[in-house]
Amino acid sequence: MKHLTRTEFVNRFGRVYEHSRWIAEKCFDQNGHITCQIPSDLAGPFSLLIEAAGPEPQLILLRAHPDLAGKLAQSGTLTHESTSEQAGAGLDHCTPAEFTEFTDLNTKYREKFAFPFILAVKGRNRREILENFRARLPNDMATEFREALNQVHQIARLRLVALD
Repeated sequence: MKHLTRTEFVNRFGRVYEHSRWIAEKCFDQNGHITCQIPSDLAGPFSLLIEAAGPEPQLILLRAHPDLAGKLAQSGTLTHESTSEQAGAGLDHCTPAEFTEFTDLNTKYREKFAFPFILAVKGRNRREILENFRARLPNDMATEFREALNQVHQIARLRLVALD
């Protein structure tokens, strides 16, 4: 990867974090990619950049994520990566009752935390996702902010592994 130009690098890895090309740009500019042999090696440098960025950029990153089984999914306007991940978890086949619960939980969660519920859904089904959603809603802001960032890093690792 050390042989990629900045444009090539950002084009390839700028979508790993939802609507946040700045992470790939900053990683390249700081030479964080030089020792990486395969895409999944970027998980460490990318997550370190985000952790060092501070709360404001982190909140912007969290807010860049879509609701699970939300309006963007229903309208077909999610990113390719999010569409694939949500479909893989069966979120595109929610029953009317499940869709109603997702909508209610998304609303309550956003009202409480001011960012969407984020979960690495790969390998999970709708029931597991709803259980996780219900379990995390009572969390306090600090706990949930940390958990949301952890989930964002997990999503990025999974996306990078898929590029290996």
